[in-house]
This record gives sequence, structure tokens and C-alpha cells, in this order.
Amino acid sequence: MTVAGIISAIIVGLVIGALGRLVVPGRQDLPVWLTIVVGIVAALIGTALAQAVGVAVTPGVDWIELVFQIGLAALGVALLSGVRGRRSV
Repeated sequence: MTVAGIISAIIVGLVIGALGRLVVPGRQDLPVWLTIVVGIVAALIGTALAQAVGVAVTPGVDWIELVFQIGLAALGVALLSGVRGRRSV
């Protein structure tokens, strides 16, 4: 992986993680770096899932792939927020 690939993964992770965080209702006590990690993982898994379903490459914007990625990021944020919330009590 090149430096440009790493930087683009961080940027995509930041955007996907932020969108996933916006979808989850309530307040999440997650640090920014953890949101980025959740976003990167969700982007990778969402892309793999879209490829498995056969909707990864479409003309224009890959809306279905983005929905997969944001949904997985929201799930990851919700799970980690719940785990971190219970652990600090």
C-alpha cells in the first residue's frame, strides 16, 4: 500500500465514521481516532460486501456500497459506544 493509499483510507474512514456516528442517536463517547478506525474497517467490509453481492461497480456514485459502509460504521459506533459506556461505569 502506498502513502497515497493510506492517506485516502484515513480520509474515507473519517468520512464514513462521521456519517456512521451521525446515524446513531444519542451521545457517543468515542475518541476521534476510534471513529476513524471504525470508519476504515466499515469501509473495507462494506466494499467487500458490495463486491460479494455484485453492486460494487456501478455507473456514477455507488450508493448501495455507501449505504453498506455507513450502516456498518453506525453498527460499529453503536457497539463500541455501548461497550465503552458500560466499562466506564
